[in-house]
Amino acid sequence: MKVTNSAEKITPFGGFNFVFKSFKDSGLSDLIDKELGMRVKAFGFSYSDIFANHLAVYLNGGDCTEDVNDHLREHLQNVRGLQVCSADTLLRGVKELATDTLFLENPESGIKHEFNLNPRLNDLLVKGLKQTGQLIRNKRYDLDYDNQVQPTEKYDSKKTYKKTYGYQPGIASIDNMPVYIEGRNGNSQAKYLQEETLERAFSSLEVNGIKVGKFRADSASYQKKVIDLVELHSSLFYIRAKRCAKMDELIGSVAKESWEKIRLDTQEMEVAEIPEYRPFSGDKSYRLVISRIKRRDSQTDMFSGEAYTYRGILTDDRKSPNREVVAFYNARGQSERLFDVMNNDFGWAKMPCSFLSQNTAFMIMTAIYANFYSYLIAEYSKKLSWLKPNYRLKKFIFRFITVAGKWIRTGRNHVLKLYTQKDYSPLLT
Repeated sequence: MKVTNSAEKITPFGGFNFVFKSFKDSGLSDLIDKELGMRVKAFGFSYSDIFANHLAVYLNGGDCTEDVNDHLREHLQNVRGLQVCSADTLLRGVKELATDTLFLENPESGIKHEFNLNPRLNDLLVKGLKQTGQLIRNKRYDLDYDNQVQPTEKYDSKKTYKKTYGYQPGIASIDNMPVYIEGRNGNSQAKYLQEETLERAFSSLEVNGIKVGKFRADSASYQKKVIDLVELHSSLFYIRAKRCAKMDELIGSVAKESWEKIRLDTQEMEVAEIPEYRPFSGDKSYRLVISRIKRRDSQTDMFSGEAYTYRGILTDDRKSPNREVVAFYNARGQSERLFDVMNNDFGWAKMPCSFLSQNTAFMIMTAIYANFYSYLIAEYSKKLSWLKPNYRLKKFIFRFITVAGKWIRTGRNHVLKLYTQKDYSPLLT
């Protein structure tokens, strides 16, 4: 085997030239500078430059900011129009966009909690989705909310209920796209002051003209204050109910003929409902849809006397059949795929900074990149038959980004020469 070397400036990431062009053409670059303002001229890079470089890290196969220095700099310098900055500059930009953390003490337990809000970046998160047409003003959307334990041993991270050190951010999403992220330290349970977190999330959406149709959340949202708030800001809600003696008694009283057998995906279950359920010893009643699945260990439930696992969904939806209510709520499991994407594709598994405030800014910035990627793959797959809208980032990088290319000058024009049989030209029409 013989090897020859060439001094030609050929990049293995030729596809990123199209991504950078889309970043500019979509108006997202201008929006970032408009919303975040100008940095001090002495710094030399605008916020849109920082976002573009940071985006380039993840869309060129990197998994941490330092990959700009270690692996990507010489290749990114071949992207026309992109001002390449160092990892230090990127991290300075993250720290500049951080906000002060709020320190709160629970008067009942004496536990000290840390919350980081960052309304400016959260506003940009929603406006970015509007800019790319992924969210449309005055249209109603289904909103999911959840808290995710993010294991990380940073300087200020606290022990979580999973016995690991880390954070526990609150994340609201629409169609698996983050629309609001609030930083919480690891010792702050999901249910603690959740109504205030949701109030801020709803406010951020409403200011931008985004309306909530259906709201969906797990049992941490099963609180009177939260349900009262959600009713004000959404058309319908579906919240996992916590079992209690009152609920168990009612479940045990459901007649056998009232249970309906259904099949969702590959899972068989039975469903029934309690049409007038009054939680929290209140005067207001809601509908409680019960699902039950046969236990493999055949252990009987003490209230029903039968070997089932029971789950309840509290809702103000009085019209949908039990099957549809359960199917809609269970689809929430697909929305949790978002956490896998953020951890493995956009850097949440490797927090770059030492403090909650800075890492919250990082999480919102990378959520903007994830949303932009969703826009990219949706648009590119319409024009290129060899891309699919459900491709994860890694597959997109292998099939689109990694193509040898170089810029050549011919006929007074700069032309991107790609060494591939794939046709990228439909993206230019």
